[in-house]
Amino acid sequence: MALVDSVPFSFQIMFFVLGCCFGSFYNVVIYRVPRSESIVSPGSRCPGCGGSIASYDNIPILSFLMLGGKCRRCGTSISFRYPAVEILTGLFAFLLFRRYGLHPQILIEFVFLSLLLIIAMIDFDTFLIPDVLSLPGIVLGFAFSFFTPRLTWSDSLVGILAGGGSLYLIATLYALLRKKEGMGGGDIKLLGMIGAFIGWQGVVFTVFLASVTGMIIALPMMLRGGKGFGSEIPFGPFLSFGAACYVFWGQIAWHWYVSQVLGL
Repeated sequence: MALVDSVPFSFQIMFFVLGCCFGSFYNVVIYRVPRSESIVSPGSRCPGCGGSIASYDNIPILSFLMLGGKCRRCGTSISFRYPAVEILTGLFAFLLFRRYGLHPQILIEFVFLSLLLIIAMIDFDTFLIPDVLSLPGIVLGFAFSFFTPRLTWSDSLVGILAGGGSLYLIATLYALLRKKEGMGGGDIKLLGMIGAFIGWQGVVFTVFLASVTGMIIALPMMLRGGKGFGSEIPFGPFLSFGAACYVFWGQIAWHWYVSQVLGL
C-alpha cells in the first residue's frame, strides 16, 4: 500500500474513471443479455423511445446528473441504478488499484467483481442467471488460478466442486422436502464460479454471509408480500454480495475465525 500511496492521487482517480466507463458498458450487458440482444450493436438507446443516445449524453455519471435522470428526447426517467452500477465499478477499480497497484491480480479480481455485479443485477431483474456469464466465469476462474498467488489450481477446483456441489445438495434436499424447486440451477453455477475464483474458504464465507443478509433483507419482503416463505426471492444478488465482501475482507475474517474462534 505504501508504494501505491506514493502514486499521485490524480493517477489513482484515473482508475475510478476507467472503472466507471466499464460500468457504463455493463449497464448495456445487464439490459441486453436477458433479452438475447447484441451487446455490440446498435449503440446505446433509450429504453423508452428507442432513440439513439448521443455520445455527449452517455458520459458515465455526469450525463445522468446533467440530464436530471431523464432522456433528453422523450423525458423518460432513467433508473438511478445506471449511475449506481458505474459508481460501483469505478470503486472496484479504484480500491483494487489501491491494494495491488499494477499487479496482474487487479485484473483477476476486477473481472470477478464485474461478473458478480452483472449477474446480481440480471438476477434481480429477471430471477435468472444466464449460463453465458456463469459458465465462462467458472472456466476463467480456474484458468486464473494458475497465475495468482492467492489461489492454487487445486484450491480453485475444490472451490468449484464445493460451491456447485453444496448448493446442488441443498437444492435437491429442498425439492424433496417441499416438493418444489427452491433454488435454480443458475445459483448453483454461480456458486461454482465463485468457488473457482476464491476457493472453498470463499464459498463457506459467501454462503454464510449471503444467508444472513438474505434473511435480514428478504424476510420482511416475504412477509410484506403476503406469501410468506413461498415468495420468490433472487438469491444471486446475496451470493454476489457475499463473494465481493470476501474479495476485500474475507481472508482477514477467515484468519480471525481460525485463530480466535478455533484457536488454530
